[in-house]
Amino acid sequence: MANASARAKARKASLIDSTRMRQLLQQSPDAIGTSIAEFGYRSELDLYASRYSGADLIEAALNHNLDSDFDSVLRFCQGDLKSMVAVYVERFSYQNAKTVLRAIHSGASVEMVSSEVLPEENLNNNYWLDIVRNCNTLGDAVNAMSGTPWGLALSKLDADSNLQQMEDALDSSYYNDAIASIRGSGCHPLLVRYIRNEIDHRNIINQFRGLRQGIVGEDRDSIMIHGGKIDRAALKAASQAESNEALLEALRRAPSFDDTGFEEALQASSISLDPVVTLLQEQRRNMMRRFAYLNPISAFPVIHYIESKVLEVQNIRLLVRGKAAGLSDEVIEAHMNL
Repeated sequence: MANASARAKARKASLIDSTRMRQLLQQSPDAIGTSIAEFGYRSELDLYASRYSGADLIEAALNHNLDSDFDSVLRFCQGDLKSMVAVYVERFSYQNAKTVLRAIHSGASVEMVSSEVLPEENLNNNYWLDIVRNCNTLGDAVNAMSGTPWGLALSKLDADSNLQQMEDALDSSYYNDAIASIRGSGCHPLLVRYIRNEIDHRNIINQFRGLRQGIVGEDRDSIMIHGGKIDRAALKAASQAESNEALLEALRRAPSFDDTGFEEALQASSISLDPVVTLLQEQRRNMMRRFAYLNPISAFPVIHYIESKVLEVQNIRLLVRGKAAGLSDEVIEAHMNL
């Protein structure tokens, strides 16, 4: 564990910091590709250069590099540490399962999925592309995923379940399995606390999003994920709220709810919920940063590195996509997490 923690800290120190990220913001998409090649993305950029260009090239390289990095980190973790880190990394497999279900539901061809979402150059994508290639219905996809944790979650649903119900089941299953797994692997209790906090944040976002979309109380309550620190009574009361103010007041009744900055974030959320999402992400990052500092030889430095790497990839992706869409540097920077 000491060796893995030290290696994770060294990797984190080599990530693109906020100053260099702002320097990238001043560059064109092609120049950004040249710059990030020096930060560890060269081999993936070279791999995809014959098939992609511009923002598409950078995004494909970023995703491939992230997958490779996950594999590399898991290789230098052993025993209980590897089990804990694997639980955290497995969330991205659940995301891929959602991507495949959406592709099949929309009738997307395997060529389109391979070209735009899951490039075949990344060997980790072969499993997912085979499902898209061989399945015509969501039911076929569920059968093809049998033997996997996400397949097990989907197999418990009724045969006529729709895409949204499947995605909700995957979210719920991941967090339930994650908590059960890490509680049984001799992990630090603070990791359980962190996962439960993440569940709370997912539920909070779903509450505000459901309210904005006009979803009625019972339906909002049905998509809540169990296992968070906010008790069921508070979530049920939040589901009955008919305004942002009433919803926030219901959440405030839960002792574990941190409302710092929430009113300001809601006031800035007239167009989208991005300010609320950003606020909650910052709360989680601060928590993970604190846990990693207080527990230098544990799973936290490794998971903190993974989260920081994901954030780097998200920022670069947002940067190049914003540039390609013609957004101003000010707008792009406002949506980046620096």
